[in-house]
Amino acid sequence: MSKLMRSRRLLPSLLLRRCFHGQRASPIHLQQQQKISSAAATSGGIDDAQQQVVGRLWSRATFSRSKFASGYTALTPKSLDSIMKIDTVRYTSPQEIIAIWNDYHIGRGHISAGMGRDLYKLLQERANQCPLFVLPLRKGNGFVSILVQAQMPHMLFTSLDDYRARGSAASPYFTVTHYTDLMDSKGVVLVRGDIVFTSRLSDEEAKTLLETAHSFYLDDSRYKKVWRFNKESEDFDFKEVLQELNMPTGS
Repeated sequence: MSKLMRSRRLLPSLLLRRCFHGQRASPIHLQQQQKISSAAATSGGIDDAQQQVVGRLWSRATFSRSKFASGYTALTPKSLDSIMKIDTVRYTSPQEIIAIWNDYHIGRGHISAGMGRDLYKLLQERANQCPLFVLPLRKGNGFVSILVQAQMPHMLFTSLDDYRARGSAASPYFTVTHYTDLMDSKGVVLVRGDIVFTSRLSDEEAKTLLETAHSFYLDDSRYKKVWRFNKESEDFDFKEVLQELNMPTGS
């Protein structure tokens, strides 16, 4: 069972209207994307050994180079208080806050989740130590490789193909923000993901990427692979990631 706290229970529409601002949620496309990608690709970013790993993986990518819209412009991420009326949940339990948060985002084109304070602090610590990883995403009978770039509270998910072709200028397919506004008072962190290119990534695929990325950073056994990719790149074997996820290794 996932460590992320979730609820499928639908809440009364009146409660949702009371806790959230009236407008429908708009996409949170990070204006800082270029800065995050650049930071990951320079200081503390991909070294020569990691570049070789990325190159090997890219050579096995199963889809062609993306054609991005020429008018793509990243937007400033919304603050939590512009989405949720924070004062209205002052006396609400963490579990109820997460349930309200998840129910609000149903059908609004976002991926939502919640996690406890301790889990987030572990995620933050490990992401700071190891800001990069590569995950496979099932596509048909095969998979595509996705580069994860973590600069908390944000995580970016970019096609390895596009990263190889464009480097730090590659636009993300999927962006995630971890909202820590309620972490001290309620012990909860709210998570929201936005799909930048819906033609490349479905809601279910984005949800899978978020859950899988969290699991590799939060599970001690899986995190060893993240550590190896960042700290001991020459010993990293992508087949071990595929095996961990019960995906075909091609051998």
